[in-house]
Amino acid sequence: MDTSTPFDVVTIFTILLLSYPFDIANANSEGDALYAFRRAVKDPNNILQSWDPTLVDPCTWFHVTCDRDNHVTRLDLGHAKLSGHLVPQLGNLHHLQFLELYENELVGPIPKELGNLKNLISLGLYHNNLTASIPPTLSNLSNIKFLRLNNNKLTGRIPRELTKLKNLKILDLSNNDLCGTFPTYGSFSNLSQQSFKNNPRLTGPELMGFVRYDVGGNCK
Repeated sequence: MDTSTPFDVVTIFTILLLSYPFDIANANSEGDALYAFRRAVKDPNNILQSWDPTLVDPCTWFHVTCDRDNHVTRLDLGHAKLSGHLVPQLGNLHHLQFLELYENELVGPIPKELGNLKNLISLGLYHNNLTASIPPTLSNLSNIKFLRLNNNKLTGRIPRELTKLKNLKILDLSNNDLCGTFPTYGSFSNLSQQSFKNNPRLTGPELMGFVRYDVGGNCK
């Protein structure tokens, strides 16, 4: 015999109604961020064909992985022949753990908004044509273990804030046009100098207290 009262039914319905829009809004926010990236790149092989903005849930899109709560946790688009630029909206993927965009033809700067990805474990942007300096905001990636920015056209100094990344295991900044000195303290103390090779304007290593950070006025 069903003992549910009309009040119980209304209460349950209200709870479901209140929680459902939240899930939809979250999915739309992440979908909007991903679709902004799709609009910013050329995709000659139609790798992103399934990225349909009319679908509520981006977890159904190819190369996108989600957790049990339908949060986007992985974006795997390495070696996809994408050209174009990164967009700041990628910084809205707050649950993202892996951002793999290596071996493409991406140009322009690394958006400072990527520093909002506090759950990120791996950032793979190597073998592109990215320019400008490394944003200091990447020091906010407190869970990052693998940071690979090698084989781009990055310039400027290595942000000293990156030495505070306590979980960093692998850093590769080689084959860029970085300048100044490279630090050997903090999380950088266990890194090989191979992490910095083939940056013709980069000198070092820098020992804290012995070499000034801002040596050379032409480092840009």
